[in-house]
Amino acid sequence: MKIDRLVSIIMILLEKKRVGAQELADIFEVSPRTIYRDIDAINMAGIPVRSTSGVGGGFEMMQAYKIDKKFFSADDLSALLMGLSSLSGIVRGDEVVHALAKVKSVIPAERAKEIELKANQIYIDLSQWAGTRRIQPYLETVKSALQENRLLLFSYVAHHGKQTVRTVEPCQLVLKSHHWYLYGYCHAKKAFRLFRISRMSNLKIQEETFTPRTYQKPVLDFSDILENMQIKIKIRIHKSILDRVLDYCPYEDFSEDGDAYYLVDFPFVENDYHYDLLLGFGNKCECLEPPHIRENLKHRIHDLSLMYEK
Repeated sequence: MKIDRLVSIIMILLEKKRVGAQELADIFEVSPRTIYRDIDAINMAGIPVRSTSGVGGGFEMMQAYKIDKKFFSADDLSALLMGLSSLSGIVRGDEVVHALAKVKSVIPAERAKEIELKANQIYIDLSQWAGTRRIQPYLETVKSALQENRLLLFSYVAHHGKQTVRTVEPCQLVLKSHHWYLYGYCHAKKAFRLFRISRMSNLKIQEETFTPRTYQKPVLDFSDILENMQIKIKIRIHKSILDRVLDYCPYEDFSEDGDAYYLVDFPFVENDYHYDLLLGFGNKCECLEPPHIRENLKHRIHDLSLMYEK
């Protein structure tokens, strides 16, 4: 595989002062022409390799670029490999591949297995199980706009289904929980806004460029606000949805109610999202208290039933 050969060439150049094209060709059982192409690819990745001709000539890594391999610990290298490998699955591009190659190039051969084992102890997959498949190309479009300081134009579905068209100066790509967001300056609102990528459509890069603005990072931690808004309600669930309810509250908030049910102190905010969440559990979940939330659920179920009776 070419990437493995490139990484191996880099490691050889880091170890030796100078290596000839024919020697590398013999090691990897390829032609010298292939080695020259590989060296070009390594240089394009930002790793400076110098060639010298004549007797004793060959390829060598520029001395100023070499890093003492003892500079990084095994834990350091494992963490770098784990993070870059996780990103490579969702943020595609040569820059991630090149960064991976550079990190691998400073791994001492005698510690490679140890570091690989540590890096594989935690695996992070940021891709979705299911859902819209335009996320990946949209991420690439936003990345290009960020790199070139170009405006983005897109249709957007805001709260309560309101459809708008936005022109935005992109500032950041944000991954929060399992959702990707664009943070940028919205021309329509004349303020910085956070846009969920999955709610965009007709995303296009504009020819117009912009001068990046100074901005504060978006507020992404709402735990204090939620704690003030949340109340605990009592629900009774069937054991068949125990795994789903555990996504929202710890097992300590569950108590057995017979052989097939649990009573749960469930964190709840009185908004559409949380009402829809409870209704999503279907007839496997019953709200016992407080009475007014139980009553609101009855009205919502009644309205839903009427819709299907029409």
